Amino acid sequence: MHTTKRFFAPLETNPAETRATVAPTTVTKLCALGLEVLIQAGAGTQSDYSDAEYEKAGATIVPDADTGYAQADIVARVSKPSSEDLNKIKPGTLHISFLDPFNETALIDDLAKRDISAISMEMIPRSTLAQKMDALSSQANLAGYAAVTMATDRMTKILPMMMTPAGTLKPAKVFVIGAGVAGLQAIATAKRLGAEEAMIVYRRSRKEMPAHDFEA
Repeated sequence: MHTTKRFFAPLETNPAETRATVAPTTVTKLCALGLEVLIQAGAGTQSDYSDAEYEKAGATIVPDADTGYAQADIVARVSKPSSEDLNKIKPGTLHISFLDPFNETALIDDLAKRDISAISMEMIPRSTLAQKMDALSSQANLAGYAAVTMATDRMTKILPMMMTPAGTLKPAKVFVIGAGVAGLQAIATAKRLGAEEAMIVYRRSRKEMPAHDFEA
């Protein structure tokens, strides 16, 4: 009887999803904990992780999702599963991913009916003990950074002030609405790139807030 728990990371099916569930360094840690790690072929390609890197870290590469689902005790992915995915997952499996549980009530009910336990990564509390599992804040940090770099790519001027023999170019003004995790990172990124940054912080609910009630 097989007693070692098998951890499976499938290839993300959303073509817009470029993140990988686990990095090779994470595979090494999971193996050290006693798990047998299965990675679907190509699962890390969009994040520049090759199958060979996963194998070197201790993972077994499986050719398709069906093979991994059939063996897995734990399934981890970035995006929420489709009904087709759930049809392939064994009852009693632990599923870990972003699930958007408040908006995806049908999905949560489906998981329960199939006897599939699930962890929704965005619902892990932001506490000291769970800090390393705070996927929401880490992704918000990246979103704040990416928002500025993507906006910069679409702008018709540069961000920093630049003095040239032909004259001085004034720094761009970047306006960030909100100062949560993403907003603060956006402000920091814009500042590092030399822009003049401003932010607006909502103090109360949007419906109650007077138009002038903001900080900039």
